[in-house]
Amino acid sequence: MSDWPNNPNEFAESIAVVGRDERGALVVTACNDAFFQMTGAVHADKPTFPIPFDALVPENARLALREKLDECLTSGGARTCDFCDGAQRWRVSLKPAARANDATVFVTGFPIAPATSQTREPDVSASRYRAVVDSAYDAIVAIDQRHHITLFNRAAQNLFGYTAAEVLGRPVEMLLPEQFRAHHARNVQQFADSTLTELRQTTPPRMDESNSVYGQHRDGSIIPVEIAIAKIDVNGVTEFTAVVRDITDRARQMELLKKQAVTDALTGLPNRREFLAFIDNVLGTDDVLSVFILDIDFFKNINDSHGHDAGDEVLRVLAKVGMSMTHEANLFARWGGEEFVAALPGADAGLAHTIAETLRRRIEQQDFAHEWHLKPIPFTVSIGVVTRDAGERDVDTLMKRADRALYRAKQSGRNRVEAG
Repeated sequence: MSDWPNNPNEFAESIAVVGRDERGALVVTACNDAFFQMTGAVHADKPTFPIPFDALVPENARLALREKLDECLTSGGARTCDFCDGAQRWRVSLKPAARANDATVFVTGFPIAPATSQTREPDVSASRYRAVVDSAYDAIVAIDQRHHITLFNRAAQNLFGYTAAEVLGRPVEMLLPEQFRAHHARNVQQFADSTLTELRQTTPPRMDESNSVYGQHRDGSIIPVEIAIAKIDVNGVTEFTAVVRDITDRARQMELLKKQAVTDALTGLPNRREFLAFIDNVLGTDDVLSVFILDIDFFKNINDSHGHDAGDEVLRVLAKVGMSMTHEANLFARWGGEEFVAALPGADAGLAHTIAETLRRRIEQQDFAHEWHLKPIPFTVSIGVVTRDAGERDVDTLMKRADRALYRAKQSGRNRVEAG
């Protein structure tokens, strides 16, 4: 919007017709040369319509004019909108009209009094605001009281994969995973009504785990994010502005740390902590459950004779074979040292003994495929098996019974299964 005439009367009335394309985005379907002149848009001798609304209308006028256009297209009724480019103020009138099966708005514009230093001051502040918002590393998204997006900075475009033109004026739910959309409006209202909202406005926004949510990229992928939300009153109308930070790397690291906390580093099996949590969960039901404890016979001799690297290889072999012997509902874990445990939900005493005996025999006969890093080392195992008593809930009691059964297997000559 430059090269304005010195005399506003030199302007011809600018005229345009605005509607929506098949995606719901605002488009200019027709306009005269005066409209191009007024908006300062560069166009070919014979422009091709429709033209995206954002391609013609100056950035500082888009939000205000888009809001008025949305109101005309959805609610009807004439509207007016004033804005300036820092040198000239102009007024736009909007009148809805029905066209076939489509809704359109006739837009007319004409210049009014040139901007004074007082009218330019808000534009300077607005320019600073836009520069800060667009240069922010975090995504910034604002919504109006209808939860329609009114601001979408460059970082938000990068994060969600949409351009500003594609989302402005559309419901913010489009940025959320499907399962969170139904309750989003209620959650926003709860935030608005919360007594903590006033406190948030007087203290620095804080991003932490309690603010972690999920967004959805244009390609459908889920993005873990955290947000800081501000409630803003604009001329009596409530709006919300959210600073959205991508925490994909942090979420991935947290997931890795959680996995490491319950995984045995040497064998990759669940560790004692994970096993006990699994058992405790099953004991909270009345389901049938059997467990066994397995111990490698004379493991110290393996370490002494072949070295600790060979001993580690034996542990990894046993982990591999144990995992192959249990189906998805079961859990095979490392208990500690050369001891391993298995939880067998749904297995009664007979089935549990069969599983344990089959595992013992495969180990004894070396009936498994494994590429040894060192030379193959024969070894055997002893196993103690127990089945929970009716109403038994205590993990320690159950595991102590299994340990006693294992002790009997060792005392009886090893390389055997004993039931407790």
